Amino acid sequence: MANSTDDRMVTGLFNDRESAENAYNSVAARGYGKDDINLVMSDETRNTHFGAENSTKTELGTKAAEGAGVGGAIGGTLGAIAAAVAAVGTSIAIPGLGLVIAGPLAAAIAGAGAGGAAGGLVGALIGWGIPEERVKRYESGIKSGGILMGVKARSSDDAKYFQDEWKRSNGTEIYA
Repeated sequence: MANSTDDRMVTGLFNDRESAENAYNSVAARGYGKDDINLVMSDETRNTHFGAENSTKTELGTKAAEGAGVGGAIGGTLGAIAAAVAAVGTSIAIPGLGLVIAGPLAAAIAGAGAGGAAGGLVGALIGWGIPEERVKRYESGIKSGGILMGVKARSSDDAKYFQDEWKRSNGTEIYA
């Protein structure tokens, strides 16, 4: 696997829990952990797809629950990866904006403070090299119930793998 000197952010939007779960699992299967995966969704989406009764049954559900401060025991047979995701420390819920953000992006947003959080999400995404026009599409997708996922690929092989797997998982707006 060839290494890249410049990590590429791979991003994609997923319109349902199953698609997001499949994409998330493809990242974990490639050896990426809780500190590598960013998730952004509306609080309403989190409640719909990852509410208290469902939130800890999968890796993604656990991460979404942690983003909202829910937490809890991990179910299923997901082992060490699920435990690592349950221990995620960089996640925030922004009730005024109705967003749940988990992963490294959460630390950047938290640094903006509650007052700057609205511009913070857009600014952080743009700062990571995502063009403003794409950020606007992601923002619209999140408002419509989508789940935005992003990961900095460690190699061009990983970036290509994520793009292919996420397309197979019915992701949209997938870019590297």
